[in-house]
Amino acid sequence: MAELKTRPTDQSVADFLNAVEPEQRRKDAWTILEMMERLTGSKARMWGSSIVGFGSYTYVNTTRKPAEWPLIGFSPRKANLTLYIMAGFSAYDALMARLGKHTTGKSCLYVKRLSDVDLDVLEDLIVQSIGYMRETYETH
Repeated sequence: MAELKTRPTDQSVADFLNAVEPEQRRKDAWTILEMMERLTGSKARMWGSSIVGFGSYTYVNTTRKPAEWPLIGFSPRKANLTLYIMAGFSAYDALMARLGKHTTGKSCLYVKRLSDVDLDVLEDLIVQSIGYMRETYETH
């Protein structure tokens, strides 16, 4: 069985973020880092080679094995800034309607730049997602 690649590493978050290009994506990443650290009360940690995660929770994956995953996180990818909102979006229709320019996947929020979204609404989304995760899962 293949080993899970997305797990905590000792890679420096600062080194990773300082290497992000272009400059605006790097600035946005630092803004998200500050916001998520403040809202989770957890220090940022690299998960795999490109995800910055905060806290963790235990879930049972499709193979019925417990696995650790970030409570919330982000990755400054080439095409978008990707935020991992582990609670998903189905319960947050009103917030999503007010967020601004974005797209979503199952638990991924994609934005081109933070200036495209309302940061207060984004904070509300993060706070509600963290609350849901802490109520629903064993968090660390």
